[in-house]
Amino acid sequence: MLQSPTPHEVGSPKKTPLFQSSTQYKNWRFSEEQLMATRTTLNEAAVAAIRNTFESDSPGSSSDIQFLDAHEEHLLVKLYITKISQLCGHFRFPEEVEATGITYLKRFYLKNTVMDWHPKNVMLTALFLATKTTNHPISLESYTSNIPRTNPSDVLDLEFLVAQSLAFEFAVWHAHRAFWGIWLDEISQAPPHEQLQAIYDTALQHIRTSRLTDVELIYPPSQIALACLSLSHPEIAASWARSKHADTALEAIESIKRTITRDGDIPSVDVVREIDRRLKICKNPEKVVGSKAYLLKKAKEEKEAELKRVRKAESTRKAAEQDDPFGEELAGRANLDDDD
Repeated sequence: MLQSPTPHEVGSPKKTPLFQSSTQYKNWRFSEEQLMATRTTLNEAAVAAIRNTFESDSPGSSSDIQFLDAHEEHLLVKLYITKISQLCGHFRFPEEVEATGITYLKRFYLKNTVMDWHPKNVMLTALFLATKTTNHPISLESYTSNIPRTNPSDVLDLEFLVAQSLAFEFAVWHAHRAFWGIWLDEISQAPPHEQLQAIYDTALQHIRTSRLTDVELIYPPSQIALACLSLSHPEIAASWARSKHADTALEAIESIKRTITRDGDIPSVDVVREIDRRLKICKNPEKVVGSKAYLLKKAKEEKEAELKRVRKAESTRKAAEQDDPFGEELAGRANLDDDD
């Protein structure tokens, strides 16, 4: 005999998965084509602005400059992703800090270019910010004193810019946490397997490799986690997917696996060194402290700030010169007799 639905089941709205309510789902997921278009647009705009700055200072001076393209910028950022991993090993930061710092670095360069902001200091700032947002704080002095040729100002000067570029959306959903959930669920049901630890370690390594790619900007963490488990042990991953009726995600899983295998390599140091050498030449001169363009921009900003102060002072003076500082309405009320 069929049971009648409970009052809570009748007409109750379907619950939205937590991830779909997150800022990551709403604001930081793209297609491969969108990522390419975003990076290309940022690169072209930066090249045009920097070329114009060079030409304004000295006509014809930009003709021999070989600017970076979007792919070369991406390779440089990718190298500095590996630097985050190295620093986390040095400081013994947990996985959550490393993954979050890498995500912040990737998101920053969806709003900015390396020709404006070199990845070295941005990387240091993104990681330091991640220690705070993941509740694993370290003092700024301890952090910078353990990194050669780094001053506290190198981090602090960029902290607001990085946070602003992230739209102050600091929460990140990571594949390694989703994988832990899948793994606990699977081993609670699966028969004992003599290589369980090796399968787990290999899958986790694939997740770490995936951070060198764009998959976290395209797919949800659960699909990335399942893809990495499939790379480690396809049968276990397929078994778990069937048990959760997740067969519809298999096409995305295969795409993630291909991307990790194709793009998960560390960039050639020699190639990136050449990119960095060229960056020193084509870097935005307005960001180079002491350059003529930098000094002109600073002078312009100071002039605008002074004009703003003058306008504010003038506005305050006019307000003080008015007959009644409380305004007409309050003055009218003040003249009322007690009997009124």
